[in-house]
Amino acid sequence: MDEGVEIPEEVLRDAMRAYRKRAKLTKLDHESRLARSPLSSGKDADFDAIIPPNQYPPEVWRALARRGELESTGQGFYKIPLQRRDF
Repeated sequence: MDEGVEIPEEVLRDAMRAYRKRAKLTKLDHESRLARSPLSSGKDADFDAIIPPNQYPPEVWRALARRGELESTGQGFYKIPLQRRDF
């Protein structure tokens, strides 16, 4: 995809849904490691950025970052911003 090409709203919405699902599953996987004691209460995930699902091209993630839906943290990692920008 080219930077000048308009990405359909439906694709952006589906990509955000896929990103949230990936982030949730990554967090759950990280918090439920077998190495911890079964009697412990677990540990919160200590990361905030993930590599987004590769079923969408990088241009989609850059477009979401330009819109303020995601924040690029570099090296292909993105996170959901703490506070969304108002336009």
